[in-house]
Amino acid sequence: MQTLIGHDDLMRKDTIRHDAQALLDLLATTPLAQIGELGVEETRAISKKMRSAPVEQDLVSVRDICFTHSGGEIGLRCYNTEDRGAPTPLILYFHGGGFVMGDLDSHHELCLTIARDLNLPLVSVDYRLAPENPWPAAPDDAEAAARWIVTNASDALGIRLSGLVLAGDSAGANLAAITARALIDKPTEIPLIGQFLIYPCVSIGLETRSMRENADGYYLTRKTLDWFTGHYDAPEDDPRFNLLAFDQTGMPPTLLVTAGLDPLRDEGRVYAARLIEAGVPVVYQEAVGNIHGCFSMTAAIPSTKRDVDRALAAFSVLIS
Repeated sequence: MQTLIGHDDLMRKDTIRHDAQALLDLLATTPLAQIGELGVEETRAISKKMRSAPVEQDLVSVRDICFTHSGGEIGLRCYNTEDRGAPTPLILYFHGGGFVMGDLDSHHELCLTIARDLNLPLVSVDYRLAPENPWPAAPDDAEAAARWIVTNASDALGIRLSGLVLAGDSAGANLAAITARALIDKPTEIPLIGQFLIYPCVSIGLETRSMRENADGYYLTRKTLDWFTGHYDAPEDDPRFNLLAFDQTGMPPTLLVTAGLDPLRDEGRVYAARLIEAGVPVVYQEAVGNIHGCFSMTAAIPSTKRDVDRALAAFSVLIS
């Protein structure tokens, strides 16, 4: 399966969208072009400085809370669209950033959009980052957050849960799937009803066509990936990092989205195939002509809104 997915005779190189190319041309003139070459603190500072101003959405209420577990205090940002009397599913979201960058603010607008368009409460997790807190701090925090939400949603959020959805992008999608496996292996009283994986980091070491062809020039580079994984310092074949290293049987219904010009595209395809082979209901979508990180770049890449809308429509059906 892995060989077929990357075979040159079966695939043609994607063509980049005009608005995605315009962003890449702009980024090439900024310090973000040096990600993977600078220190961690400098890289984080540059990333924060380059963020777009948040667009507030009146239909969603937002508040920050925290909880404490053995790893320390973990911040949560809670989004809700209405006061709910009846039990409801809740989305637990893990942000991307290569396990080194990102926070509650970096993915604020995307979380607002997901909560609003799906009309579901959403909680974003400010898990610990490497290299200060290398693996397995992030999966520890992710699982602890999921179990804390299941136990405390009623008292802390005023929400009665009917189900839990795990979601995330890039490194956060990796954490979502790892947490899903943990909740299946040791279930909570609330059912896990779905996972929403956006251009997931699946493993390291897969030599795919997309890793070769998209290694440079499309925002996320092979050099940057090596920089992230070096700081994260996770064992390559550990099932709490490598999504291909654990049994996919029993995993929840999954929407998996890749980007056509992402070096991680083909490993996302491989993971979707593994889930399907295990009998998991899967909807696979690809943002053709788009780049890694695009779901958080709708202001800069306006065509991405179509990809986000299509994904959320499909996910609504998948978990209904």
